[in-house]
Amino acid sequence: MSELKNDTFLKALMRQPTEYTPVWMMRQAGRYLPEYRESRKTAGSFLQLCKSPDFATEVTIQPLDRYPLLDASILFSDILTVPDAMGLGLYFEEGEGPKFERTLREEAEIQKLEVPDMAKLQYVFDAVAQIRKTLDGRVPLIGFTGSPWTLATYMVEGKGGTDFLTIKKIAYARPDLLHHILETTAQTVIQYLNAQIAAGAQAVMIFDSWGGALSHDAYIEFSLNYMKKIVAGLIKDNDGRKVPSVVFTKGGALWLEAQAEIGADALGLDWTVDIGQARKRVGDKVALQGNLDPAILLSTPDAIDKQVENVLRSYGHGHGHVFNLGHGITQWTPPENAAAMLEAVRKHSKQYHQ
Repeated sequence: MSELKNDTFLKALMRQPTEYTPVWMMRQAGRYLPEYRESRKTAGSFLQLCKSPDFATEVTIQPLDRYPLLDASILFSDILTVPDAMGLGLYFEEGEGPKFERTLREEAEIQKLEVPDMAKLQYVFDAVAQIRKTLDGRVPLIGFTGSPWTLATYMVEGKGGTDFLTIKKIAYARPDLLHHILETTAQTVIQYLNAQIAAGAQAVMIFDSWGGALSHDAYIEFSLNYMKKIVAGLIKDNDGRKVPSVVFTKGGALWLEAQAEIGADALGLDWTVDIGQARKRVGDKVALQGNLDPAILLSTPDAIDKQVENVLRSYGHGHGHVFNLGHGITQWTPPENAAAMLEAVRKHSKQYHQ
């Protein structure tokens, strides 16, 4: 593997000194970029983009070519590759998002769930290896997965963005069945992330998109405890350097102190929490990633500049901050506004590292 030319992102995750605050964007390879839309049209479908290492490499690199101020790349894939490999039949309906042909609602179906052969996900690992080679050390590559709880919501409900009543009914009436889903998924995710690391991922992130839908006790039992298990099972070093891990629960600011104890190197924050207050709450246990509201990128360069400055000022002096959006960039974002955000981070952040 090529020597890393820009390791600012990895240093920040390890709370080591950096000259500026590194930045990347969740969903930075996506529909807001015209070049991505062209690639998707050529590929024929979103799943074809994900399952072709050539296309996955192409769209992973696109934002880096457009935005030289990005400090990290993230594998182009989808969290739902895991339940798809578990035999649930992932498909996408235009305008409605991901769905599954089969759902886990009956006890017999749940009990049959097993850790899949990782060979079913080889296209992901091939993409990681190809992206690393193509990057040639420009910036680090992030691998990722969904959390067991978030993946389970899709596996039970059959789609995302629901009221979660079906899975919550199972959680309260038959927690043993939900724990079987979560444990099987956690063991799958450990193998999945470790295979990404072996293929070349230099940091990994766990997206707990729906953890915020849970009550306090349920979050600890059904979400956080399984992410803790995954972090404990990860390969910690590869290519002669540490492979840091990031955990992100959307709507999870209530549990920052508990998240900081699970062994991850960094916590992602959504835009609902003040990053300075979050820093006080977690102390020096973890780095923080976030947390600009993605909707700000629909405004103006001047407004973006001001809000970026606010986030940086709130975090304050010192290291251990990776600038990011509080969730994925929206498809309606003008590409020039994303550039304005990146420029503002570089311009304003250096003073906090002197």
